[in-house]
Amino acid sequence: MDRPEIRLSFAPELHLFVPAARRAGRSAVRTDGASTLGHLVESLGVPLTEVGALLADGRPVPVSHVPGAGEEIAVHGVPRPQRLEGPARYLLDVHLGTLARRLRLLGIDAAYENPDIGDAALAARSAAERRVLLSRDRGLLRRREIWAGAYIYSHRPADQLRDVLSRFAPPLAPWTRCTACNGTLREAAKEAVQERLRDGTERSYDTFAQCVDCAQVYWRGAHHARLDAIVAEAVAEFGTGPSPEGDGHSAIPRVSSTTVTNAR
Repeated sequence: MDRPEIRLSFAPELHLFVPAARRAGRSAVRTDGASTLGHLVESLGVPLTEVGALLADGRPVPVSHVPGAGEEIAVHGVPRPQRLEGPARYLLDVHLGTLARRLRLLGIDAAYENPDIGDAALAARSAAERRVLLSRDRGLLRRREIWAGAYIYSHRPADQLRDVLSRFAPPLAPWTRCTACNGTLREAAKEAVQERLRDGTERSYDTFAQCVDCAQVYWRGAHHARLDAIVAEAVAEFGTGPSPEGDGHSAIPRVSSTTVTNAR
């Protein structure tokens, strides 16, 4: 018995994932007559985290739809901004350390695992903590356990940051998170952190903040101008919005320590 044939087209933003032969309009695909549309799309290389609307002969269908012979299938990309069921919380794999620090610099809750804990553990943490898993690993994003996920399209940290901000439009609250551990920053009196400062820092600076989780101290150090440029560019393009914590953390002074140099 012949296998049913359908015709499938992918939105331009999904062409990265599919062979060149499937990037120009509709192409024929033979199915087994039993597999779901979601399984078929993934088998052709597209993670479902990147798929938006699915249309069969022009009508919306779910990923569980089993396509029939002769159907015209259109696969659209995720609409931007993408809405999340809950607060904007992210989990980044081991290859996205600079992106994690830049997200934290903007006050975004960005958990990061280094050293690598493995795909299964990352997927489990995404599900347990309801975090969007960010990765350039297509196989990782295909794991059914993840709560939500997103493919990071670029190798360049500046483009990665812009991609995440445009896709999810998270509220920004710059200078409110520890770039080292993702904890919350609080204003700190100079006397309270004096023992953790070098002599030159103590003499040159008077405004400090400290992480409530790891106790890292921050101030307007030598790298502040570079970090301020990252923040200013993001705020100019994407705005700010309410603090993710909703408790006035945006009043923290702009401070940076030498531990955040990799955020640039």
